[in-house]
Amino acid sequence: MNYAYHYLPAGAARYTGIADAHARFVMEKQLKNKESWKKFVQVFVERPDFCDWGWRGEYYGKMMRGACLTYRYAPDEQLYDILYKTVSDLLDTQDELGRIASYPVSHEFGGWDIWARKYVIVGSLYFYGICRDEAFRARILDCMEKHVDYLIAKIGNGEGQKSILDTSAAWGGLNSSTILEPVIELYKLTGKQKFLDFGKYVLDQGGCHGGNLLELAEADEIYPYQYPQVKAYEMMSYFEGALAYYEVTGEERYLHIVEKFVRAVEASDITIIGCAGCTHELFDHSGIMQTVQVEDNAIMQETCVTVTWMRLLDRLLRLTGKEWYAAQIEKSAYNALYGSLNAFGLDQYSREEKQLYPGLAFDSYSPLVYQPRGIGIGGFKKFSSGGYYGCCACIGAAGTALFPLIGVLSYDKGFVFNGYHGGVVQATTPAGNPVCFEITGDYEAEGEVQIKIGLDAPEAFAIKLRVPDWSNDPVLTLNGEALEAVKGYNQLGNTWQDGDVITLSLHPEVKRVTLGGKQAYVYGCIVLARDERKENADINAPFTPAWSEGRLVAEQIEPAPGEMVRFVLESDEGQILLTDYAWCGKHWNEQNARISVWLPTEK
Repeated sequence: MNYAYHYLPAGAARYTGIADAHARFVMEKQLKNKESWKKFVQVFVERPDFCDWGWRGEYYGKMMRGACLTYRYAPDEQLYDILYKTVSDLLDTQDELGRIASYPVSHEFGGWDIWARKYVIVGSLYFYGICRDEAFRARILDCMEKHVDYLIAKIGNGEGQKSILDTSAAWGGLNSSTILEPVIELYKLTGKQKFLDFGKYVLDQGGCHGGNLLELAEADEIYPYQYPQVKAYEMMSYFEGALAYYEVTGEERYLHIVEKFVRAVEASDITIIGCAGCTHELFDHSGIMQTVQVEDNAIMQETCVTVTWMRLLDRLLRLTGKEWYAAQIEKSAYNALYGSLNAFGLDQYSREEKQLYPGLAFDSYSPLVYQPRGIGIGGFKKFSSGGYYGCCACIGAAGTALFPLIGVLSYDKGFVFNGYHGGVVQATTPAGNPVCFEITGDYEAEGEVQIKIGLDAPEAFAIKLRVPDWSNDPVLTLNGEALEAVKGYNQLGNTWQDGDVITLSLHPEVKRVTLGGKQAYVYGCIVLARDERKENADINAPFTPAWSEGRLVAEQIEPAPGEMVRFVLESDEGQILLTDYAWCGKHWNEQNARISVWLPTEK
């Protein structure tokens, strides 16, 4: 299957803005921590998950995927060496049956066993994608083949085999069904029919007990929060597997099913910040539920959901070339994802242990109505050798890497600009010649972008520029000459000269959104919020915004360190301070650390 768009080669983009800073923050704080990787691998030696039907076995694969994507964006030799050693150590744990498992044989095919085995394949194949050692690449494939062969022998419709849906009591077997995607990826690399056949078997089971998720999505008569199982993260992972199956077979039905599913999720459950799950991490009609003030310290909008949503969108963007998917990724990245970063390395609260633990790189949950951050560690499990980890901390790196990776993509006619991160992109034209794009301006705060093109000689190729839906009267110019600008992709098919300059002026404004008797404020791609610590005021007090000639009276002022934007909004009750949601609530262990996106309206 030919993708419409492709990532640029590793290291092609060297950005200087917030996307780069966050990716490198995660690399240094988390991905280069050798002790964490050792603990992740030790799980497959000790196989302790049967003791509490746990999921420690997921940590390796989740974080390896994020680490490999981070390496694709920002190649780093120290990181590569750490990952190489980790994968080698993991492969050494394979037993004589071919298993790399966090459960012993006596307790296999229960709890989160298949889920963990899935992540063994995921992490290993992602490293295969960046590995420079051909002999080691061959070893990875050999080990993964034995790993899956064991499952093929044990799981299926044959005599003495167990149904994939009966390998876990959690969520009707939905967690086990997500093994579909990495098995199809293994088929892509090996071409061995047995893996495609096993993937088709898993696909045909429909994802869970109680109803076939593929058929429900295809019928498009109910929303995902009304499906027989509603675990958001696992459900999206299963549909990613259906998309992988489409990629190798070309069966259009599965692409249409996944696209219908994604549109249904966005319509019913994606909140203003680009996540879902206002009841824990479940689809629950979050599009409506997001304005409800939950009980103190209730968990909602898990970071695992944010990143899995972004990854599914990324796959669809590169497959179909549809701008809508890029727009959804942007919303999730600037708001839910960046809001989850533990920028100050704060201690985090374990709800299981009822105490604070040293902080990980990501917070697990994203509040919207008068709640603090840092109220729980998603997927918390301890290690026998000491320490702990969590699911959201492991998955976050995939998001912080993915967003800059889609900033500029290539396609058969040229290049696609989805995001406008400041910096330099070094690429190769369709004709095979070097081209440099120097990107300047302040996209987040001002909506201004300038792209200067560097070429050795004039050359004809296409450039697609994304004009986001939030823009107001966008202005597009080439060397000072105005061109038509429409929302969505704008394709320029010029013969480019060295020194050509493209500019975009998107004119973002502070706008009010109302829902469920509450109000929220957005500015371009950024969701704004109130923060108790910043205002030293009652952020839960109703207010009536001031308007002048149909526009909100809001003054943009100098942001504090770390913030993208800061505004003073005039209201009948006085001035209201609004800053980007991503930088609100970052001091969550201090007093008066509550934040709100959805605010009370006038009395």
